[in-house]
Amino acid sequence: MIIRPKYNWFQMLFVWEGSVLPQILPRLFLLFVLSVVVTYYHGTIFQYRIPLTAAPFTLFGVALAIFLGFYNTVSYDRFWEGRKLWGSLLNDSRSLARQALTMSGYPPNSAEVAHFMQLLIACTHTLRHQLRLTNPSAELQRLLPPHLADAVQQAHFKPIMLLREMGRWVQQARAAGLLDTNTQLAFDQNFNKLSDIVGGCERLASTPVPYTYSVLLHRTVYLYCFLLPFGLVESITWATPLVVVFIGYTFMALDAIISEIEEPFGTQPNDLALNSMSYMIETTLREMAGQPVPEWPAPHTGYRFD
Repeated sequence: MIIRPKYNWFQMLFVWEGSVLPQILPRLFLLFVLSVVVTYYHGTIFQYRIPLTAAPFTLFGVALAIFLGFYNTVSYDRFWEGRKLWGSLLNDSRSLARQALTMSGYPPNSAEVAHFMQLLIACTHTLRHQLRLTNPSAELQRLLPPHLADAVQQAHFKPIMLLREMGRWVQQARAAGLLDTNTQLAFDQNFNKLSDIVGGCERLASTPVPYTYSVLLHRTVYLYCFLLPFGLVESITWATPLVVVFIGYTFMALDAIISEIEEPFGTQPNDLALNSMSYMIETTLREMAGQPVPEWPAPHTGYRFD
């Protein structure tokens, strides 16, 4: 994800990284060439004049803008729900860490509490990897004992396996007489919240916006843009290529942005910064436990956090 300082209006005109312009630039160039050809031949193809005017494009453009707005709202709702789920993951992880440190009956600097912290941190990292379909092996080997890391690596739903291990940790503390029933219930409530967060993320990742919406919007945008020169050439003549490219940029860019943010857990520039959020959760949990905080990879130039 690209996170930038606020630029003034002039600097914003030339922002490149994080915009969708590099992605759609070849399409805009093709649209510009088509507009130049249409302008040169005055809307005539093989001696046949295309009988289009600006009027139907005006009406159709309004309908297209409304549909784009609807699809953009749906996609941003998915993006924002993903962000809220990861914000809740941070809050609930802190709550569980606090309970382990102050309510578990173990000394805060004990090996048992340290193990619980490692399980909680590993749960965050494995959730990120599950959502991005990447391999969490390095994180598991770094955070967990070898036998447990190998067992979790074999599971399909690794965060849930780690939740089970944390539940066993609480159960063992209860069996040792270190926890009372109320404290065990408090742990269980936060485990349920973590399970809801994992399930919510899985729902977003496995249930995209219906594909037919994407196809319909994509086809409509490009059909509109590539027919537009024929409707404008009579009224604005030589200015047709410039106007068409500007309108095409607006519609094509919004189409590309929607395609990015409707899948919020990806690795495109405008997706959620899951790496940054995972490292932040690990940092705050280690600070709470009084553990040393590792040096994380520096963000990319241009304030990019993956």
